[in-house]
Amino acid sequence: MDALEIARWQFGITTVYHFMMVPLTIGLGLVVAVIQTLWYRTGKPEYLRMTKFWGKLFLINFIMGVATGIVQEFQFGMAWSEYSRFVGDVFGAPLAMEALLAFFVESTFLGLWIFGWKQLKPGLHLACLWIAVIGSVFSAYFIIVANSWMQHPVGVQMVNGRPVMTDAWAVFTNNTALVAVPHTLFGALAVAGAFLLGIAWYHLWRRRHDGIDTIGTDGKVIPGEAPGIPGRDRNDHTVWIRSLRIGAVVAMISFAGTAVTGDLQGKLMFEQQPMKMAAAEAACHDGTGFSVLSVGNLGSKNCNDIVAVIEVPGILSFLAKGDFSTEVKGVNSLLDEYKAKYGTTLPDNPIYGDRAGQPIQYVPVMEVTYWGFRMMIGFGGIAALAALVALWATRKGTVPASRGLMRLAVFGILAPFGANAAGWIFTEMGRQPFVVAPNPDPSGIDQVFMFTAAAVSPGVSAGEILTSLVVLTTIYAVLLVVEVKLLVKYIRGGVAAAMPELAHAPADESEGGTPPGGTPGTPEGDDVLAFAY
Repeated sequence: MDALEIARWQFGITTVYHFMMVPLTIGLGLVVAVIQTLWYRTGKPEYLRMTKFWGKLFLINFIMGVATGIVQEFQFGMAWSEYSRFVGDVFGAPLAMEALLAFFVESTFLGLWIFGWKQLKPGLHLACLWIAVIGSVFSAYFIIVANSWMQHPVGVQMVNGRPVMTDAWAVFTNNTALVAVPHTLFGALAVAGAFLLGIAWYHLWRRRHDGIDTIGTDGKVIPGEAPGIPGRDRNDHTVWIRSLRIGAVVAMISFAGTAVTGDLQGKLMFEQQPMKMAAAEAACHDGTGFSVLSVGNLGSKNCNDIVAVIEVPGILSFLAKGDFSTEVKGVNSLLDEYKAKYGTTLPDNPIYGDRAGQPIQYVPVMEVTYWGFRMMIGFGGIAALAALVALWATRKGTVPASRGLMRLAVFGILAPFGANAAGWIFTEMGRQPFVVAPNPDPSGIDQVFMFTAAAVSPGVSAGEILTSLVVLTTIYAVLLVVEVKLLVKYIRGGVAAAMPELAHAPADESEGGTPPGGTPGTPEGDDVLAFAY
């Protein structure tokens, strides 16, 4: 492997790992803010318990997301210096706003929320969380603006071989970004929904397994209490059944949202990056049919070896154009167009090093685009179907006693994570061989593009990048173990793990009073950091 290939592996591994934290942080943050709002408006103790339990898991994930995200910026200068020079005049604005505005607001008000349970008035304390969560949404928006410019460069003019921003409004309102942002937010909420559903199912199952909850003659649950075990009372049952139902509803709404926004995003991709979508279909020839399943060598440079086993006529045309009859260009037609526009070999330029003159492979790796596209849709659909089944299965107030179903619900948490990761990988890998894809607009802006082969740092050797790859992957593996251990510890501990005061205080005091009008918080003498850590 040369430096380029290793650098791509490094950025791919670290980015996908970091992106596992991002949707959970955004989605769970929004859900926790809504739950605390319900507590503020009703004063019901179960909502306080839900806020503190899910809030603790949110904080663990947020901290790990920050730790793993820092590496991304360093890689731009370390392994992708030529890319940084090329996009710097454009990326400076959105990335600076993400760091100096969105992330600053997010982290500052999140700190106030952590330490302000007793010090701040209820409404102000709630506002801190909402501001922090909205900050995380804006942070995602600015990052997506930058990424969307790579997918569809707009608002710039080429000066001395580099794009210079001439229309900031065009960059920040790029139609690619405006569709990608809600798609990403719905994807984040899908992750949060499955997270609530799976964990709540586990706790409801454990209450049945431990004999705390029983089933009446009418088949409905009879919530019980476990004297001597902190937090294992009737309110505990309410916490988990409401969490499960909230998670299920959020998961189903999110899938509908991702489907609608994904359709809009797909239609844009057919216009802006037609080769990506043709590769996602393994469609060699022009046509209208959507391939549900194809067989053959998806890795072959001659995609004529691929045969569609199950194909639905007209669906590809609907995904691309909104009708069922317009033919969509296949790989073979597009390949000729790309070669005519952008050349058949890498230019004889020093920035390409030994790669200059090599043939350009315009067809992305179809194993990745084809299966990535289907995994994205498939995992999302599975999560939504599981949420619907969960609502039906818990209609009488608890979950079935089956241990196998409990394990399935817990493992189901991974489905929307898989959908998010597959979608991200499909989007990024499908853009190859461009790191900045050309804009096909006939106005002439299609001169703004950059081959990935030109983006890697010329002064960094393959050995140096390989060393950093090994080091970063090892560190991330350790961080993964730490995060999973922390999450498992507090998930198993239940509400009492987030509210240790339940073990030694009366119910009304331990649950922080009843806003509005009161002051939320922990009893006098409790460690304020007990909630945070």
